[in-house]
Amino acid sequence: MSQDTREQVLTHPADHLGQSRAGRASIRAVVHSEWTKVRTLRSLSLALVGGLAATVGGTMLACGTYGKAELEAADFDPVFASFFGLNFGQIAAICFGVLAVAGEYADGGIRVWLAAVPRRGLWYGGKLAVVGGLSLATGLVTGFAALLGGQALLDGHGVGLGAPGALRAVLGCGLYLTLLTLLAAGVAAALRSTVGAIGVLVPVVCFLSPVLGEGATTRFLPDRAGQQILHAAPEGGLGPWSGLGVLALWTAAAIWVGWRVLERRDA
Repeated sequence: MSQDTREQVLTHPADHLGQSRAGRASIRAVVHSEWTKVRTLRSLSLALVGGLAATVGGTMLACGTYGKAELEAADFDPVFASFFGLNFGQIAAICFGVLAVAGEYADGGIRVWLAAVPRRGLWYGGKLAVVGGLSLATGLVTGFAALLGGQALLDGHGVGLGAPGALRAVLGCGLYLTLLTLLAAGVAAALRSTVGAIGVLVPVVCFLSPVLGEGATTRFLPDRAGQQILHAAPEGGLGPWSGLGVLALWTAAAIWVGWRVLERRDA
């Protein structure tokens, strides 16, 4: 956040959060404070915008370089092709979720916020609500831009939003990035370290399934399962929504572990 905002919070944290005389911050005040952080911290804003740019840019680059043989192949999926750039954009989503939570521990800000919001569940819930809401909004814009931009470059082999699975994939892109961001936030709350959380999540989400290849186990990894919703015809045994459900279970587990650590350990 900006220097002026940080000084105000450090001096009068209760006033900044709009606490009542009873000393309890409302959920509305907590959400507002978290929204202020995202708007004023450049690293968080860049992570959001970077995810959109990386996804759309990577997709358009890939779609613009497909050869005729690839476009006319029987197994070519034009819908999934529009989300090639998500391989890069998901890294930005992970960074956004991690920075939003672990960044509080890097400079000791967590002690200030928990002093102003003694109910840790309220602070954690407000944090996740803002992070998840912004990720969903950005993810939906990303999904529409990636699909429309990518299809325009498929040399006559593109499809529109009315094609089977296309609109579902756009909505799925937003949900996938949201769940991935919340997964990262949960891991960051558990590890309390930006480097540690990113060091765990990026290899697991981005590199593990390609290294292990196809298999009964890899289809349940967060990225492989969650991305089934981006296919016009899902593959690997999981359907589009069941695959997203698997990712949701990973996310719920990470959020729960993060909450238990936050609840039990000192700031």
